[in-house]
Amino acid sequence: MFTGLIREFAEVESYANNILTLRATYKPNIGDSIAINGACLTVIALSKSGFSVELSLESRSLLAVENLKGKVHMEPALALGDRLDGHMVQGHVDCVGVIESFNKRENGLDIEVSIPQKQLTFVIPKGSITIDGVSLTVNDVSKKGFRLTIIPHTLEKTLIGSYKVGQKVNVETDMFARYLYHMFNKKDALDWNGVDRIMAMY
Repeated sequence: MFTGLIREFAEVESYANNILTLRATYKPNIGDSIAINGACLTVIALSKSGFSVELSLESRSLLAVENLKGKVHMEPALALGDRLDGHMVQGHVDCVGVIESFNKRENGLDIEVSIPQKQLTFVIPKGSITIDGVSLTVNDVSKKGFRLTIIPHTLEKTLIGSYKVGQKVNVETDMFARYLYHMFNKKDALDWNGVDRIMAMY
């Protein structure tokens, strides 16, 4: 589990034969889970300057792998007892989105992102979403995607300020929206009374 708050910018040293080697100040252990541009990957090797992770066929089919060059977002997995400052992020990328437009604001930057209709179902106004591992709030939802407002602090602490129109990004929708959709849309779907009964158990 992750928070969507970027620990540091890791530098890609190489990406070949499905192995991504990164230079970073953070020192993980072999077997650790770590989010790279929002994708939860497993550390398989260590070096003096960083570490390596392996991308499965499933991961490669869902990620914007063309962005695995230069600097990338990196966040280690949460440890038990860590403070949760962003939102609960699984590191399971749902789809690749496309940056459609930028609109500079007085105190930030509006970004329009398009995603497939299937994943757009799980995006709601004022809900949470993750773009390349960054926890963000959805301002508005349109027929083809959604709008984000990126504040100066986020622009400073992430790579989003360097993105271009047409660039692909990894998108993870809010897991609670996915769970609720699944519960209410299967054959033996829950009703709100059922939800209340489940919540009363905790």
